[in-house]
Amino acid sequence: MAPPPPRRTGVAKRRMRSKDAAERSAYFARREAAAVLRRVLRGDARRRATASIKSLVYSPSVRNKKATLALVCQTLKYLPLLKDALRESDILSNKWKKQEELIYVTAYDILFGQDIAISGSVEKFLMLHKGSLQSSLAQLCTARKVKCVADLLLDKHSPDLGKPRYVRINTLKIDTESVIQEFGKITMVRKDDMVPDMLVLPAGIDLHDHPLVVNGSVFLQVSCLNIIPLFFGFSYPLFALFVFYCLLKKSASDYG
Repeated sequence: MAPPPPRRTGVAKRRMRSKDAAERSAYFARREAAAVLRRVLRGDARRRATASIKSLVYSPSVRNKKATLALVCQTLKYLPLLKDALRESDILSNKWKKQEELIYVTAYDILFGQDIAISGSVEKFLMLHKGSLQSSLAQLCTARKVKCVADLLLDKHSPDLGKPRYVRINTLKIDTESVIQEFGKITMVRKDDMVPDMLVLPAGIDLHDHPLVVNGSVFLQVSCLNIIPLFFGFSYPLFALFVFYCLLKKSASDYG
C-alpha cells in the first residue's frame, strides 16, 4: 500500500495561497493594462488627444493601479520591438489580432517582464511561441548591428522606433546625472550628442505626469533643435551654420 502524500504545513499552504493570489493579480493587471493601452493607441491613431496614462489608470474601474501603470508604461516602451517580433515570427492569426493590445502586454511580460503563470488563452498561446519571438528579437539585433535588445531601444537609425523624446534639464534645480538615474528607473536614457543637458528617451513614453516634469526640473522638447539657438544668443546665421555642420557630419558618418 502506497504511503499517503505528505501533508502541507501551514507555511507551505500560505505560500501557495500567496502565489495563487499574485498570479491572479497579474492576470487581471494584464487585462486592465490592455484596456488602457487600447485607449492610448486609438487616440494616437486618430490624432486625437486622450487622457494621460496616469489618469486612465487611476480611474475607478482599474483595481490594480500600480501593476497596471507599470505594465502600460513598459509595454509602450517596448512596443515597436514587440510589433517587429510579432510580425517577423508571423504567429498572429485574425483571431489573435482582435486582442492585439492584450497580445502586446502579455508578450512584454513574457519576453521582458516576469515569469508568468499560464492562466489564460493569450498566455498559453504566446508561451507556445516564446522561442520564436526570442529568435525574432535576436535576428533584429543582428540586422541592426547591436549587441542586445536594450541597444535596440536606443538605436537612432531604426525607423521603426519612431521619433525619440527629448528632455531638457533645468540645471538650476537638478543635475544631469540625477535625472539620468531617475529616468533610468523606468526607461532607457542617453545624453544627446549635440546639446548639453539634453537627454534622449525612447519614443512612446509618457512623461507629462512625471514629478520632474511637474516641478520644473526638466522640460519636454519636441526636438533637440528647439534649444540650440539659445547657445548662440539667438544669432540665427550662426545657428544655421551649426545645423549645416551637423548635417555634413551626419552624412559623413552615414557613408563612412
